[in-house]
Amino acid sequence: MKEEGASCSTDPVARPIHPALDLISAVKGLHGLSSQELSRFIREAENNILQHRPDNGLNIQIDVEKLARYLALHLIAVILASEANAGLLKYLLSGFQLLHSLSDLASRNPKIEQILLDDVKVSEQLLDLVFYSLVILCTYSKVSIDMGLLHSTLVASSLYLLTVCISSQWHELAQVLLAYYKVDVLIDTAFAAVTADIKILRRNLSANHAHSQQEYGLKAEETLNHLCQQCEASLQFLQSLCQQKSFRERLVKNKELSSKGGVLLLAQAVMHLDVSPLVTLSSSIVAAVSRLKSKVLSILLNLCEAESLSYLDEVASTPASLDLAKSIALEVLNLLKKMFRTGFQQSVAPSDKIYPKGLLQLNAMRLADIFSDDSNFRSFITTHFTEVLTEIFSVAHGEFVSSWCSSDLPIREEDATLEYDPFAAAGWVLDLFPFSDQSSAAMSIEPTFVPSHVPRLSYPHQRTSLLVKVLANLHCFVPDICKEEKDLFLNKFVHCLRTKVSETPEGFKSISDSQKAATVSRNLGSLLSHAESLIPAFLNEEDVQLLRVFITQLESLITPRACGENRTQEAQNLGACLPPQLREVAMDLNNRLNQLNSRINGEGQSGEAGMKAEMTEQDKFIATDIEMKDIEKDTHNVETSGSDSSSSRSRHPTDQAGKVEKINCNGPGDGREDEMAEASQHEEKQQRKRKRTIMNEKQISLMEKALMDEPDMQRNKASLEFWAKELSVHGSEVTKSQLKNWLNNRKARLARAAKDGRTLSEGDNLDKHCGSLVLPPCDSPGSPVEDVGNLSAARENVQRVTGPAPSTCFTENPAAVSVASTETAKCMAGQYVVLVNDKAEEIGRGKVCQVSGKWYQRDLEELGTCVVDIIDLKVDRSAKLPYPSELTGTSFDQAERKFGFMRVLWQSNKLFVLPAR
Repeated sequence: MKEEGASCSTDPVARPIHPALDLISAVKGLHGLSSQELSRFIREAENNILQHRPDNGLNIQIDVEKLARYLALHLIAVILASEANAGLLKYLLSGFQLLHSLSDLASRNPKIEQILLDDVKVSEQLLDLVFYSLVILCTYSKVSIDMGLLHSTLVASSLYLLTVCISSQWHELAQVLLAYYKVDVLIDTAFAAVTADIKILRRNLSANHAHSQQEYGLKAEETLNHLCQQCEASLQFLQSLCQQKSFRERLVKNKELSSKGGVLLLAQAVMHLDVSPLVTLSSSIVAAVSRLKSKVLSILLNLCEAESLSYLDEVASTPASLDLAKSIALEVLNLLKKMFRTGFQQSVAPSDKIYPKGLLQLNAMRLADIFSDDSNFRSFITTHFTEVLTEIFSVAHGEFVSSWCSSDLPIREEDATLEYDPFAAAGWVLDLFPFSDQSSAAMSIEPTFVPSHVPRLSYPHQRTSLLVKVLANLHCFVPDICKEEKDLFLNKFVHCLRTKVSETPEGFKSISDSQKAATVSRNLGSLLSHAESLIPAFLNEEDVQLLRVFITQLESLITPRACGENRTQEAQNLGACLPPQLREVAMDLNNRLNQLNSRINGEGQSGEAGMKAEMTEQDKFIATDIEMKDIEKDTHNVETSGSDSSSSRSRHPTDQAGKVEKINCNGPGDGREDEMAEASQHEEKQQRKRKRTIMNEKQISLMEKALMDEPDMQRNKASLEFWAKELSVHGSEVTKSQLKNWLNNRKARLARAAKDGRTLSEGDNLDKHCGSLVLPPCDSPGSPVEDVGNLSAARENVQRVTGPAPSTCFTENPAAVSVASTETAKCMAGQYVVLVNDKAEEIGRGKVCQVSGKWYQRDLEELGTCVVDIIDLKVDRSAKLPYPSELTGTSFDQAERKFGFMRVLWQSNKLFVLPAR
């Protein structure tokens, strides 16, 4: 295709449309006049004959009314008769610029208004002009920089001519376009022409074309800014039309744009835009590219809302369009991955002006929500997005909460609508070329935006709700549609957690699987708690329920393995931090732990004759617990003074026999006195050990609070140095190495407590009077739902340890319960309690997860109630709840079905707090 030529052919006016009109001279001489200047010339004219002598020496005399009536028809004739080249585009752009001036003048000139806006025949000619212009413009592919500027400006000018000559109201314009006899072709060519512009912009954003942007003395940034403005204006026009229900319904039925991928080609071209490092210093260009991507995703979202036909079903009807849609979905997922890792800010130079970047992340998440809820794309999203989701939940808890569970994000996306001026845009381009009669220097046009503010509190809630919806969609299983997808997302999520990803977030490269599992579990719990507060404004109960089920099933898969692996890892970490004289003890502990795991694994696999095959599951559990208690004491001695370590290594075999009696405390009554005596001796021993710990209670309290904000403090040298100095002020001197050693040991004790199903007290002491009750740990009482997934495991542990015999921790007499082993203090989140009914009969045991605020529209403080997760139920599962509700269940069994675990509302004065162990 030719790109040269300074003028267009004059053949179409050899037989003029009106013999008294010289339209070519009028276009060349008047196109640069604004509507104000035209109005002034018209007022000075006699008999509507406008006279003007431009700088080129032409003497123009023309009837303004006839110019308005025949200009569109003249430009159509030029398009049909002329060869497509740069000269044609320049002439057409001049004609469109003149039409925009006349249309703007119409509001102040009744005669011109009657012609351009009220004459049906002229309106049809204007529609035909836009139609033929787009037909030619959509055929351009590779063009030079000057042709690219002309092309993009002409496309935008053509589209926006409809808003000034037909209607500025989008719903009215949509109705007129739908009544046009060539509407389908018009829509198809419009999308194709804008796609061509985006491809031109993409080439000019690349590094290979950076040097060509210096033509005509232009700065590269000015050229790119103009290209971006024209592309954004055109895309914004299509976006506004797609927001009209009638228009998008027609568009979805257009086979060229739906099933054959016309819209998808535009979306693909936009999503492929990438700013070269040579131009990333321009904040306006970076922001413009971001807005372009946001707008094209908005178009896809609008099409997915069509009611007459499913747009995604139409897309999936052909293999080619389905593959194209999946490639766009992959671009969206990669974009989200990048944005989740880097945040909202991009690396641009400081600028005096901050440009809005559009709701790119929010629209991308909305599209991910829609794709994940469609059977054509769910498995694809699961395959390519699960890794990103695991990374989201693998960050430190404080960072996750501030990003996903907060009502006020420090940085938010800002959307805006570009105020497009077709006359000024055309004038800027035409002033660059010798063809123009204008002598003024080309000046860059600063874009003007109308901000589209999202409420400050609404944005973070929308963002979080979309994350919950994606999780719910991927975990939802519909057997009638996709039988092969059962547990696909769950298994993929677990696989990603257990696999070392090459692009692991900074700071997470050396963290063990158990630590990652614990972090993920805690973050999911916080998300669930926050999601419940978003019902019904942003989420529905079904999505939150699916999230609950996912968390429960996930934790049942990752918690046991994570805790088991953590023991070996922590023992190794402990040995690396010990002084030489104690390293032998740590190595001994590690070896014993490995032998224990090997022995139990071997017993579980052999199943042959002999004592190992006859060993019951309960025996294995007790043996494991005995060995782990042994290791616990050794580790605790290592943590304290060196004088303790020697005694811990020489242990008589009869000690372990005593431990069997201690754990299996449901035995005959004649062993009670021995057990009490041993408990008393053990208590004294633990008291002596506490006196030899490196920190006092004040220091430990300070560290526990600090660890809530920085759980992995032992990896941060600066934090260790700071807290070593800070702790020394509140007690005996604590060195950095001692503090690191204490932190590693604390983590090891927490892991062991989680494995054994115990709560942890300083010194790791188990209450002898409650040896038969094994409850899951409460690492963070402030997170009311973080231990939800451990409830089923805890219930199994209770059954395995206590067995069928009556519990010695809780008598059948409720009064004895309240006196012997509970206290009626005010409940706090994270505490373990006994639930009783109106007759003071024990109902069960559980963990308090919420004590204040509202829970499913019930005010806890006003009712005097707490929300409790049931761990061990003593009554029939069908028993009625004291506060029945359709949302939370009317019975224990129904509550478990709704939440995935038993969560109930209980009167505070009927809860008895269990003593800390």
